Amino acid sequence: MTAAPRRPTALVAAVALALLLGLQPVTTDLYLPALPAIKAELHASMHATQLTMAALLLAFGFGQLVAGPVADRFGRRPVLLSTLAVYLLASLSAVLAQSIEALVLVRIVQGVTMAGVVVVARAMVRDLYAPHEGARIMSLGQSGLGVIAITSPLLGGWLTGHLGWRTNFIAVALIALATLVFVATRLPETIRQKNPRALHPGPLLAAWRTVLTSPTFHAWAGLSAATYGGLFVFLAGSSFVYMQVLGLDAAHYGLALCSSSVSYLAGTFVCRRWLVRHGMAGAVWRAAGFTLLGGLSMAALAAAGVQTVWAILVPQLLYAFGHGTHQACGQTGAVGPFPQQAGVAAALAGFLLAVVAFFIGQWLGLALDGTTRPLAYGIAAGSVVTALIAWTTVQRHGGVH
Repeated sequence: MTAAPRRPTALVAAVALALLLGLQPVTTDLYLPALPAIKAELHASMHATQLTMAALLLAFGFGQLVAGPVADRFGRRPVLLSTLAVYLLASLSAVLAQSIEALVLVRIVQGVTMAGVVVVARAMVRDLYAPHEGARIMSLGQSGLGVIAITSPLLGGWLTGHLGWRTNFIAVALIALATLVFVATRLPETIRQKNPRALHPGPLLAAWRTVLTSPTFHAWAGLSAATYGGLFVFLAGSSFVYMQVLGLDAAHYGLALCSSSVSYLAGTFVCRRWLVRHGMAGAVWRAAGFTLLGGLSMAALAAAGVQTVWAILVPQLLYAFGHGTHQACGQTGAVGPFPQQAGVAAALAGFLLAVVAFFIGQWLGLALDGTTRPLAYGIAAGSVVTALIAWTTVQRHGGVH
């Protein structure tokens, strides 16, 4: 019998989750203010520029399908250390990119390695905690992620405006280096028992079948993918809307993006209070009201021809507030029923999320038309789907034991 893993302190666990999960907003939010500059300097089309985000997310999705079983087979630490090291090298390579094609290739490598980091972080929560306690710990980590998400666009906007877009990737590389050092020196292995057959086709397919036939997995993974889908519309399209349609510069766009992250952070704090009083299903039931109000109000203002910063900013604050609950509960709930297949469950949930984001990115690259309408309608669609899942499927099948 393998001994139980050495449990990190609550502080170490919270910092580790914040750094590991925070690598995702660092990879996306920090470079968002640079998108118009990248498009101009590399003489790229709108579709090709959007591909730097969409390809990242698709690679992120497929990478999780591999990283999850590998982490179940060899342990969490080896996957974390190796993927962080390659991610660091890819980030430095982005600084040297001379064409949009080269940058897309580097972003694919970032996506694959980021997958290993994020899927292991989610699996580690299930290694160490029961589902309800895991939701609280995940919410703590999401609060730290919120702080990172707040600072990333501010830093990205300042760097783009003063030093050029390539310095954004230098900052990403430094953050990756700090995360790698923390994991190497402070984070122990958390898996209780490695699965020597995790990569064998038979057991792997059996694990996938177990996860994919679970109504509970469908409920929580669907919620997580839907709420992130609406957020991804904002992430992929807001720089062009705020800067090219509404006239903000990179620094002020960073402030607008930062405000959304502040609202998200507030949502994670309220999430923890709701979890104590109402449980996971009750928490997302309440958060869905904020999500739907934000999405529908943004769409209504856009349809009425109101093209101002506030018509996008205020509804997005409502959407981001709800997202703070949906993402913490969705990620935990999707993995909660599968203590023996935590890596596989986290990978499949992440794959679904990434595929949704990829197709949204492809649509958005064609739909942006110099108005706020495509952005607003896309976020509204995400809000409707999120609320429907939160109020129906999660309430029927979201119980995690």
